[in-house]
Amino acid sequence: MSGSGLLLDSDLMLRLDALQLAAKNRVRGTMQGKRRSRQLGSSLEFADYRLYTPGDDTRQFDWNVFGRTGKPFIKQFMDEQELQVNLYIDCSQSMDFGAGSANKFLYARQLAASIGYIALAGYDRVSARLFSDRIGRQLPMLRGKGSMHRLMQFLEQAAVEPSGDMAAAMMQPSQLPRQPGVTWLFSDFLYESGIEESLSYLLAARQELVVVQVLSPQEMNPELTGDLRLIDSESLSGKEVAVTGRVIKAYREAVGQYTRGLQRFCHERGMGYVLTVTDTPLLDTVQRAFRQGGLLL
Repeated sequence: MSGSGLLLDSDLMLRLDALQLAAKNRVRGTMQGKRRSRQLGSSLEFADYRLYTPGDDTRQFDWNVFGRTGKPFIKQFMDEQELQVNLYIDCSQSMDFGAGSANKFLYARQLAASIGYIALAGYDRVSARLFSDRIGRQLPMLRGKGSMHRLMQFLEQAAVEPSGDMAAAMMQPSQLPRQPGVTWLFSDFLYESGIEESLSYLLAARQELVVVQVLSPQEMNPELTGDLRLIDSESLSGKEVAVTGRVIKAYREAVGQYTRGLQRFCHERGMGYVLTVTDTPLLDTVQRAFRQGGLLL
């Protein structure tokens, strides 16, 4: 597939073809898809019979049943509907951390591309947005595998931007998805404020949320020692620090407390949450972590 080599290779996409996005709440779309809803419609999978009433589609009239019972029955079929999938990718400065394939921004875009591919292959609709202190570039709704190259191109051309308050980007009515659907957020969530408010705001917009926290191995388990000057990648401010074993231990405890707090916040509100580390092979994260979390079928 043209333009897909940077983020996803052909072998990975073959593996992704066997997966499907899970959705707690089936959403009626504007076009027919492959996702079964709880409503009855016009797919080829039979569901039940019911008595004919004036105004029903006579094409669904079952003459065989009428001949046996003398009663006018029509067939009902399962309604297979598309799902609206919204991808939000954090492009703030802190995401540009880690070398090579372990870079957080690259890894987040690869994960977003994987979810987008699974959705498009399942005839769901997909949109994508980049955010930092604002919603930046946006990709309108796509549908079908044939539009995958547009999603790839969008993600490959993405660049990091200065950061700010996450709420300033998310809590704008004009930037919310217009239809109910599933929204996946890929971010390190290393914002000083606005995270819980932003997630709650999206939840109130009838979105089923999946929070994917992307961190590097160095952030989870730093290997530093001695007298160092640490630079904040967002504010570029520096601080002199004497890194000792006690400091590293306290840091690890703080990271664990923060990730567990975010996970608890999500689970208490019915949001999906997955912590990913960029040294984990991409396929392992998709096939294991996402499936174990009930996010993929």
